[in-house]
Amino acid sequence: MFRGSIVAVVTPFRNGRIDEKKLGELIEFQIKNGSSGIVPCGSTGESATLSFEEHERVIEVTVGKAAGRVPVIAGTGSNSTEEAIALTKQAVRAGVDASLQISPYYNRPTQKGLYEHFKAVAQSVKIPIVLYNIAGRTGVNIEPETMAKLANDCKNIIAVKEASGNLDQMSRIKALCPDNFELISGDDSLTLPVLSIGGTGIISVAANIVPRDVADLVGAFEKGDIGLARQLHYKLLPLVKALFIETNPIPVKTALGLLGMCEPDLRLPMCEMLPENLEKLKKALKDYGLL
Repeated sequence: MFRGSIVAVVTPFRNGRIDEKKLGELIEFQIKNGSSGIVPCGSTGESATLSFEEHERVIEVTVGKAAGRVPVIAGTGSNSTEEAIALTKQAVRAGVDASLQISPYYNRPTQKGLYEHFKAVAQSVKIPIVLYNIAGRTGVNIEPETMAKLANDCKNIIAVKEASGNLDQMSRIKALCPDNFELISGDDSLTLPVLSIGGTGIISVAANIVPRDVADLVGAFEKGDIGLARQLHYKLLPLVKALFIETNPIPVKTALGLLGMCEPDLRLPMCEMLPENLEKLKKALKDYGLL
């Protein structure tokens, strides 16, 4: 379920509302171009500024459009355990294949608190759970020892999206967790390094605009064509850098707008790019051959 290039899809808006038609088109574009899974309502999907009703609807549309062709791994985490359980149960009713659970943010729980939080969510449902470790946004790191305890004690906690940027930590996760616990890169620039230490794929931002290349990178590595994987890694790197020149998903949504794939509308406190950064993004898109 968690192999290959899995796109963290944006949530397209038009006039302040979810553009369901465009969301469906984006999902179809992903499936046709090799993405092996869809993550709605993640950081890239602006989940923090979706209402509960919108959150539910985005997941329903995604599940309906994917129609079983690729797994849907819905972002249903929260800094409230009760809320995370409610969102996850709601996603189960919508028909998702798995849940992506971000670490509780702002309240900064201890490692024991993290363990109890994720355990409570996992025990509330039967679907697979993917932990999401991104201390840069949440303010708390899931330590490898905590992850290993969760993987051993909760059989449906079966993977982590690792966005710590710390390959040493990721290596420790592979060493400590069960063999079938999957390590997924959470950073596009680290896809190839993470694959080299036993990772299974990427939950990708860049795949929103170049899904085929991201999928081909992972596919080449899995086939043992390290030369091609390395070539794609270096091809993608300048574009990836431009897509994170400001807080995600500002640049990628702006890029989708420039490419005519959806409106570039963002919800405050996300706002339009600074002019000098916009020019850098445009240059990266042109250099890549997209504009």
